Amino acid sequence: MRFATLAMIASIGVSIAGCATDPILGNDCDWAKPVKPSRADVLSRQTKEQIAAHNETGARLCGWRR
Repeated sequence: MRFATLAMIASIGVSIAGCATDPILGNDCDWAKPVKPSRADVLSRQTKEQIAAHNETGARLCGWRR
């Protein structure tokens, strides 16, 4: 086989393996939770954006309520 074909097969295999669910940890929705900073927390703009992105992704993928 050519190198390109082997590389493609390997990349498909790696990406499919990432979809497996760990029997102990479950999937990300089982252990990841929304980030809820307190009113007393002083956050930078970048941190606020990262929290918003995390929570929006969780709402979309795991059904978290905002």
